[in-house]
Amino acid sequence: MIKIIIGKKGSGKTKKLVDMVNETTSKSLGNVVCVEKGDALTHSVNNKARLIDTEEFGISGYSEYFGLLAGIKASNYDVTHIFGDATLRIGTSDLDELVLFFKRLNKIKDVEFIFAISADESELPAEVFTLAEKI
Repeated sequence: MIKIIIGKKGSGKTKKLVDMVNETTSKSLGNVVCVEKGDALTHSVNNKARLIDTEEFGISGYSEYFGLLAGIKASNYDVTHIFGDATLRIGTSDLDELVLFFKRLNKIKDVEFIFAISADESELPAEVFTLAEKI
């Protein structure tokens, strides 16, 4: 399952995502992962969540991002939630690629994906909303 937090830059998406990560770590019976670009969330995310900086691994583009997320789940079946901040900066701003990324992610079972996307809802292809739930 994929959920998305949508809004323009400065609209509070990251704050909402961090709040959700911290709440989920206190409730989840499994492991929680938060993926970001850079290390801005280091002091905001509860230390019970695994925080991964894509820049450490040279991740860029949706294919590499998918590989990272699939690898996280494949290596640890106890992962229940994967949060992603700065989705369009890690992947690309090509929204058709975002759709393909979501299609691939929907094949991964038993994990909930939550992504922050810096865009206006009207800018996103309609298919995004058939693949992901807006929160």
